[in-house]
Amino acid sequence: MHVHHGNMDARVGFDRVIGHEMSGVVAAVGAGVADVRPGQKVVVRPLDPCGACPACNAGHAHICHKLKFLGLDTDGAMQELWTVPAHTLHVLPDDLRMDHAALIEPVAVACHDVRLSGLQPGEDVVVIGGGPIGVLVAMVARDAGGNVLKSEVNPNRLAIAETLGFDTVNPVEADLQGAVEARTGGKGADVVFEVSGTQPGVDAMTAVAATRARIVMVAIHAQKPSIDLFQFFWRELKLIGARVYEPEDYETAIALIAEGGIDADTMITDISPLSDIQSAFQALDRSPTAMKSLIKVEGDL
Repeated sequence: MHVHHGNMDARVGFDRVIGHEMSGVVAAVGAGVADVRPGQKVVVRPLDPCGACPACNAGHAHICHKLKFLGLDTDGAMQELWTVPAHTLHVLPDDLRMDHAALIEPVAVACHDVRLSGLQPGEDVVVIGGGPIGVLVAMVARDAGGNVLKSEVNPNRLAIAETLGFDTVNPVEADLQGAVEARTGGKGADVVFEVSGTQPGVDAMTAVAATRARIVMVAIHAQKPSIDLFQFFWRELKLIGARVYEPEDYETAIALIAEGGIDADTMITDISPLSDIQSAFQALDRSPTAMKSLIKVEGDL
């Protein structure tokens, strides 16, 4: 959607085939490829690191200084045949539905966020923001044993979160900090995920945090936000940046979806053929309730 809105024109140009959240079937493999074979269901972890920069040398190839993100920096998945490096592939269980598997990339984002938070079973969690990634973070955090409260200003997204069984607060209509304190006996949240990308969300992340809470910055902020650093000093808070994912997060995401830990059917709000891709993007822009729109390139889901 960032590309659709023109926010990434300088990066992608005007003839890029986009798409990085996908599932597919291997059609052919190149010379020397031994770990996958034609006919296997796969997903692509769309990161192609350089292998030689300081981040790669330190074992953090997912945040390579020269990282190529497939589907943005190179052509992507919204085409019938897509050639990718073999190291980006993860093989899927044979019985995993292909529409559900298309959610693995964003679920892997959520798995990475929750893993970096160090969330322990029984801890109190606040997820600020109820878009697709916010909802997935909430589901992964709940699966990890967290007591999750969702904060969101859009009533349609609040309704979706409630349908999924989450307690919710609309901070426009209610005191979020008071709700968290009442829920936690005055302690505050042990883990906070900032997924809104807004200044009010950043204000809330420190206001609801417990002593020595971990705050995970998931959202991309287009403008530098103002942050209450006093709270970091006063309560010894930790701020954790979380970007994309690592291979283990993909494997966790595959297992979560296969085992039903993610309500994939609720997340998928519509499916369109590749021929209708323009209208699908336009409809997604207008929809107050959409979570994930799928593009069916070919074959059966």
